[in-house]
Amino acid sequence: MTGLKSREIHLKEYPKGAPTADLYEIKEVDVREPGEGEVLIRIVWMTVDPYMRGRMRPDVKSYIPPFQLGEPLDGGAVGQVVKSNAEGFAEGDYVVGFNGGWREYYTGPAEAYTKVDPNLAPLSAYLGVLGMPGMTAWAGVTQIMEPKEGETMMVTGAAGAVGSIVCQIGKLKGCKVIGSAGSQEKCDWITSELGVDVAYNYKDFDGSSAKLSKFLAEQAPKGIDTYFENVGGFQLEALLNNIGFGGRIALCGMISVYNNTDPEPGPANLTNLIGRGVLVRGFIVSNYMNLMTQFFGEMGPWVASGKVKFRETVYEGLDSAPEAFAGLFTGDNTGKVVIRVGPDSM
Repeated sequence: MTGLKSREIHLKEYPKGAPTADLYEIKEVDVREPGEGEVLIRIVWMTVDPYMRGRMRPDVKSYIPPFQLGEPLDGGAVGQVVKSNAEGFAEGDYVVGFNGGWREYYTGPAEAYTKVDPNLAPLSAYLGVLGMPGMTAWAGVTQIMEPKEGETMMVTGAAGAVGSIVCQIGKLKGCKVIGSAGSQEKCDWITSELGVDVAYNYKDFDGSSAKLSKFLAEQAPKGIDTYFENVGGFQLEALLNNIGFGGRIALCGMISVYNNTDPEPGPANLTNLIGRGVLVRGFIVSNYMNLMTQFFGEMGPWVASGKVKFRETVYEGLDSAPEAFAGLFTGDNTGKVVIRVGPDSM
């Protein structure tokens, strides 16, 4: 053992409905030495993301194994190497990976981590605009939606970590962008800072797909060409009434139904997809990891030049992770949610 202790957040029971604070417990454990090909990392930043709710449903088959009761949760993290037993990694290096979150220290395979330069961007950005959310946005837009200049794009969850990046890529591609958010403050942000052409507060429509459908028809009389789905529910049904001929839909998430205890009926107007020749494709970011170099080659300069902006909702301390996670489902965050676990440097 290293002599180090690490606090970890463990899952005591699976949630029924929205995740609550009593589902978790914090345990202190010994930190083990890195084995061959491994590194010991001090976690600086960690992320919480909506997909983690799916890992709290052991009865549902998914692309990623469920969290186990009595075990630490896991997720993306940025950290600093404390000890290395792997070629190419040295003490003091900063790294990012999909493992290591929900704890203070992590020992694991070095191949799961990528070195990052803290001088190019804030460390937390490697969990957001230059990390999984940014890659998700970029892949959905460029590989599925393939927007063309002059087209109309719609994005739900437009003030979130992924949606806010989608909106900006849409503008860079020459599209008119319609975005939804959950407050007037968020609508003002995506229009004034991100360049979204039309922003609406979905709460103003009282869950009525008919009301929203009419609004969208007024904003896009020729139809909506591309759609990035983060939310689902009545907004999806309204979109299907306004999708244009040859439309392309990227299904990234449907956060509005993640905490439902009973299945929600699907949209009654799916037949619109047939006659209008609409492409609908669900995806997860790991489908496109082979394009990571291409993503960095395009997104990196956009961020460096200020063409793509980002905002973070920052929580302080490991103990705040359950609160930060719960806030994803109540609209508490703007942009990417990140948790500062420790200081940037040792």
